[in-house]
Amino acid sequence: MAKPLSATKMLSALRAEGVQAKEYRSWRTHNRNAVGAWGGVNGVLIHHTAGRDSLRLCYEGRSDLPGPLCHTHLAKDGTATMVGHGRANHAGRAAANAFNAVVAESSKHPRPSASSGTVDGNQHFYGLEIENLGTKGDPYPAVQYDAAVRWAAAICRAHGWGADSVVGHKETSVEGKPDPSFDMNRFRRDVAARLRGPAGGGTTPDEELDMDKSDVFAAVWKQDKAPAPSSSSTLEQNPTWQPINMMRELYDRVHELKAEVRELRSDVAQIAELAKKEG
Repeated sequence: MAKPLSATKMLSALRAEGVQAKEYRSWRTHNRNAVGAWGGVNGVLIHHTAGRDSLRLCYEGRSDLPGPLCHTHLAKDGTATMVGHGRANHAGRAAANAFNAVVAESSKHPRPSASSGTVDGNQHFYGLEIENLGTKGDPYPAVQYDAAVRWAAAICRAHGWGADSVVGHKETSVEGKPDPSFDMNRFRRDVAARLRGPAGGGTTPDEELDMDKSDVFAAVWKQDKAPAPSSSSTLEQNPTWQPINMMRELYDRVHELKAEVRELRSDVAQIAELAKKEG
């Protein structure tokens, strides 16, 4: 059990790890400390938002669940926005058997069991909400996943914890929470790999998650971000193209050129034949 990081130390730790962290409203004093204890802290809890454009919700909360709903909101582009410091409404009741595994930094994280008793997770866990629907059709971009690994590693490094202090909400919840929608064992391996090196260094392996071949195809070939050819007649109105459209355009042009070459060859052959006759 450790004393929670101050707002300044937490922000410094995240930035030193390479997290693009920014401050939001009065996050440094935004918490639920008036209704319960904050700390000692024992670990890091990972969530997905199950919605879009969730930053304001993470800060303000709902009528039945006041904010902050985490400590940091992580956008698709990897921006980590600080929304709270102190107790936050994110973890709820954690199964005692799961919590004890975190405290012991066990490499085995048991299925959460309500029969083992419960612990006030909001008191003991830092929380990250990753912007994601939690469905197979909504992948985690590499930059976002990398930022999540760095966020978890930064807090673990600051406290001297190992990667087994990092768990998903689905690994602690007695209510059957499903988040995050990626494999936590893989996530912990990536956090451990980062902790073996210096803060802020390298890139995170296995960055793209929950993506089958069709997801990868769409993410690469259907991103409308490739600069349009300078010869494009619509360059001003349409400055970026999908790579797949460029490939189609290239194929069509090659097909047309082949047809033109065949016609030219035919014309050349006819001219050569006429030359023979006239000669």
